[in-house]
Order: sequence, then C-alpha cells, then structure tokens
Amino acid sequence: MTTTVTPDTAGSLVSRAQEVERLAARHAAEADRDRHLRAEVVEAIADAGFTRHFVPARWGGAAGGFGALVDAVTVVGEGCTAAAWVASLGATVARMAAHLPAEGQQEIWGDGPDPLLVGALMPVGRARPVPGGWRLTGTWSFISAVDHSDWALVCAMTPAEGAHQEEARYFAVERAAYTVRDTWLSVGMRGTGSNTLVLEEVFVPVHRSFPREHVLEGTGSPSPAPCHRVPLKAVNGLSFVTPILGATRGMFARWTEWGAARETDVAFREVLTRTAWDLDTALLLLHRAASVADGGAPTALLTARSARDCALVAERLLTATNLMFRATGTSGQSQGSPFERSWRDVNSASSHLVLRLGPAAAAYTEQLLAEPKDVKDSRRT
Repeated sequence: MTTTVTPDTAGSLVSRAQEVERLAARHAAEADRDRHLRAEVVEAIADAGFTRHFVPARWGGAAGGFGALVDAVTVVGEGCTAAAWVASLGATVARMAAHLPAEGQQEIWGDGPDPLLVGALMPVGRARPVPGGWRLTGTWSFISAVDHSDWALVCAMTPAEGAHQEEARYFAVERAAYTVRDTWLSVGMRGTGSNTLVLEEVFVPVHRSFPREHVLEGTGSPSPAPCHRVPLKAVNGLSFVTPILGATRGMFARWTEWGAARETDVAFREVLTRTAWDLDTALLLLHRAASVADGGAPTALLTARSARDCALVAERLLTATNLMFRATGTSGQSQGSPFERSWRDVNSASSHLVLRLGPAAAAYTEQLLAEPKDVKDSRRT
C-alpha cells in the first residue's frame, strides 16, 4: 500500500479524519455485515496519515504526537467504530515497530511510510535461534484488519542468550509469510475483521526482531522522537479507549436528535446531561494522558495514572452508552436502528484486556503508595 501524502500537521490529520469518518460511516453497516472494512476505507485511513503518524521521520513518517491521534481517531469513531479501531492500531503498531534495528525498519518503510502493520502482541508463538535469525511458529487470534495488512508484528517466546530462562521478543513478518484463518464471529466490533494469523516455521532475520522489554520500557529505538521513548503502559490504553470515545460521541449525536421531541421529559434530560458530562470528562482525561506522553518519558506514577484513567474512561463510556440505549425503549433497540450497532461495538470494545480496571488499579495503588511523603505534600500545595 503506497500513497503520495506527505507528513503534515496535527490539524491536517484531524481534517483528513473527517473525510475518513464520512466514508467509513457510509459503509459501516456493510462492514458490520461482512465482518471486515472495505478496502477503500482502509486506503482512506492510510491516505489520511494514520499509518505513518508514528513512523520515524527518516522514512517519511510524521513521528507525531498522541494528542493529535486522540482527536483524529475520535472523529473517525463517530462514524464507524471499526474504522477508528483500525486507524488507531495501525498507528500504534507502527510506533512499536520503530524499535526495530534500522535495517529492519528500512525493509518495512524503505519504499514509503504507509504500509499497514497489524499486531499480534501476546507472546503465544515460539521462536528458536538459527544462523542469521530465528525460526518462528505460532497462531495469534484477534488480529484486527489482518486481511488488509502489509506486515505483522508478532510476539513469541525465545531462549534467552546465556541463560535458561525465556525471553519475549517481537518479530516483523511480511504478508507473504503468514496465512489468515476466518475466525472473527464477534457480537460487536465486527467490522474490524479480527481474524487469526498463522505462521509455520518462518525464517525471520535478526534485524527484524527486538526484545519486548524495549517497547514496555520505551527504550532501544534508534529514533530520537519523543513518541518512541514512551513506556507502553503510559499510552496503550489510549489506543483502545479512543475509538470507544468516538463511538459514544457518534451515538450521543444520533440519540440527542432522536430525543429532541422529549426535551421536557425529566429522564431524558438527566441521561443527556450525564452523557454529555461523561463525554467531556473522557476527552479531558485522555488529552491529559496524551499530553503526559507527548511531554517526554513520564514517571512511573504518571504512567500508572494514565492507564487508570483509560480504564475508568472506558467504564464511564460503557455506562453512558447503556443508559442511552435503555432510554430509547423498544423502538430504538431493533436491529438496524441508529443505536444498536454502536451499543454492540462499545460493549465489545470496552471489554478489551488493556482496559480492565483491576491491573490498572493495582499498578496505580502501588505507585501512589510508594511516592515519597515530601512529593505528596508538594502536590497538595
């Protein structure tokens, strides 16, 4: 996949996102039915600049910021949650691939910064060292947009050098190396086409692999850009919650129009007010998390706070969506209504492992309690 778009400003990304939103909205019902996005929608996502947003500048990428991505993904999500999900993850996986050695990056982006990378990020594969690289085998489920992908970044366990314990590593593999099984039969987020990726004894050269720890800690990338120096936990939640924000905003716009004739109804007023507050609060918190990431390597406490905020925002958006859906009554809950697909998508997307509060709460509690007393006191004044 190649385009002629040049790197541009954050404002241009949001502007182009509006074009993607209009196109994706027209085909959202079709994507839901067919269980994948249309090729032209995926191409529009690349043309808008999502796939190059975090690509290092040396390859023509934007090496952009998280705040711009939050705004742009939210816009797309107002028209199609699945398209926003693919746009968000397409940018995110490319950011992770920027931790590859320079030779590996050149293989991916040497002809342009717009290939679509998909992520198989759980270490369920196995890789064994061979001369010049690795032999990689594995099956990874739930890989969004894998049918449209040009490359995949997959995670596998390997023997650690000079030790008996294992090490998790990422591997970049070209589209010709893997097969795809049609397994995505979810009740929500159907348009993401999150099928299963399979690799069988594929050779991966050494320059197309790096330790997972580099992404987790935000170290090891040859790129000097701030976006490549951020620990994964500080921004991982943003990738998954921002499409949910867009979906909830889109549903709110349709729901408000539907309920305009009920403006004197007390229950309608309360749901509208609560939902509008939830949407405003969500955007403020996600912008704060993005601002921390854009400001450079955050502290452990700020990293944990961002993960906490993303999980809690997902909870609030789910509650808001369910309140609106319940308020529509039987008339608004029929198949094909303006609300039922958004309701299914938000309920499905908010269940993602990254957005669960338990792990985020544990990490935040640990960091907050470990903070020195003088630092806590200074934050109160």
